[in-house]
Amino acid sequence: MTGSAPLGRRAAVEFVGTGALVALVVGSGIQATRLSPDVGVQLLANSLATVFGLGVLILLLGPVSGAHFNPVVTLAAWWTGHRAGGGPGLREVAAYVAAQVAGAVGGAVLADAMFGEPLVRWSTHARWAPQLWLGEVVATAGLILLIFGLARVGRAHFAPVAVASFIGAAYWFTSSTSFANPAVTIGRGFTDTFAGIAPASVLPFIAAQLVGLAVGIGLVAALFGRPTPAAEDVVVPHGDHQPAAAAR
Repeated sequence: MTGSAPLGRRAAVEFVGTGALVALVVGSGIQATRLSPDVGVQLLANSLATVFGLGVLILLLGPVSGAHFNPVVTLAAWWTGHRAGGGPGLREVAAYVAAQVAGAVGGAVLADAMFGEPLVRWSTHARWAPQLWLGEVVATAGLILLIFGLARVGRAHFAPVAVASFIGAAYWFTSSTSFANPAVTIGRGFTDTFAGIAPASVLPFIAAQLVGLAVGIGLVAALFGRPTPAAEDVVVPHGDHQPAAAAR
């Protein structure tokens, strides 16, 4: 990538952003279960918190790292950029993915700590069913199509609203409640709360997300053509670009 921030700073932003994302998903799930016994209300509260929090995180941190917060987004940026003769290198991909996974685990631990839960307790919430895996394929493919589609048509500055809105909607229209993120999936395995996922269910979810990544990249190419913008413009413009809110 050609952003002005050094790789270490960008990786730190990915660590903090992914950690904050998992903390708000897990924390709002814990709060929701304590405030209401109704599962539908719990999911509504959890999804609303995720929508608002994710939008803020992308808007705030996107100008530094691009606000990937998700290994499949980083891998998609590498793949599309590599095919176009640019994009992040493998060293940057490795730094981003490592930071995202570490941040996700840290975010789950932080959420548990804030609510007096055991800091690390493996989730017992089994999510093991073909329809859930299909839901993850759909959610991940849709996310990749949205992010890279916005970049293709020059509307990446709408990402904070568009990405957050899609994730909020996918909570409800996918059977899996839209994890769509391998790092977040791993992190949510560390908490035995509303948002948790049993460790045995993690690998099938990640496999489904990688299938969704491939499907999403294929859809972007089919619907928008093969030429790609500079990889630093996804999720939002960063580096030498102006912040997204000022770039309109």
